Amino acid sequence: MTEMNYNHLRYFWEVAHDGNLTRTAARLNLSQSAVSVQIRKLEDRLGQRVFERRNRQLHLTEAGRITLDYADTIFGAGQELIATLRRTGNARQVLRVGALATLSRNFQIEFLRPLLGKPQVELVLRSGTSIELLQGLETLGLDVVLTNRAPADDALTSFIVHPVAQQPVSVIGKPERIDGNKSLLDLLATNPVIVPTLESPVRAGFDALCARLGVRPVLAAEVDDMAMMRLLAREDIGLAVLPPIVVKNELQTGLLKEADHDVGLSESFYAVTAKRKFPNPLLAEVLEPGGGPFTG
Repeated sequence: MTEMNYNHLRYFWEVAHDGNLTRTAARLNLSQSAVSVQIRKLEDRLGQRVFERRNRQLHLTEAGRITLDYADTIFGAGQELIATLRRTGNARQVLRVGALATLSRNFQIEFLRPLLGKPQVELVLRSGTSIELLQGLETLGLDVVLTNRAPADDALTSFIVHPVAQQPVSVIGKPERIDGNKSLLDLLATNPVIVPTLESPVRAGFDALCARLGVRPVLAAEVDDMAMMRLLAREDIGLAVLPPIVVKNELQTGLLKEADHDVGLSESFYAVTAKRKFPNPLLAEVLEPGGGPFTG
């Protein structure tokens, strides 16, 4: 069995968290070359590079990111052992998830549900723009990105797009606005409407629907954030055009009501990963059929 030299691993761990070889060497009162030698010995033992230098800065490789996760567990367990002999420091797994800032929180919870509450699983959750999140995938800062806008597929990217859910889109509002005797045309003609912005595929479909019905609805708001659409619907400024999952709790309590009309639109949700030599094993639990989120 190949044995691990934990001194080598410790030097790597220190540099990885400092992000700077010079600073780490000074803090440990060692020369830069001495620290570099320890890291090279670790790489020889692992058979993988753990750092790469770009623009005079050290960046973790994919193998380096995995090594850091294990090093955090190993040295964290050692600290727990010193703190109390009653604990053994069980190994923990970490999944780093990025989500589009405007994405439904309810969808995110459903996607992560297979991992929620597991004692040895830590979830690191980040939100941001598509550009920020996809950069996080490329630089190994994220394991998966949740979005309702699949990135473009081209030869320069290594993204894998996993369709994980498709939800029907409905017209939703306060119960007093949703008159069961009104047609869809009447509902849209007599109520202001909260719609997604023009960049959304749902908005394009809704505009086409209105053109077919021959109605020009009054827009109460154009919103790119599902959480804000939910709040505006609660404030009763109009009918909202969105997937019911976004307002699941409000529908269950009766605060909001879904119109009994099929508008023929749907919202797609995706999990985006990057091609990895060492994929995070936790991904299998949320991406495998039956292990991930609901389907529409």
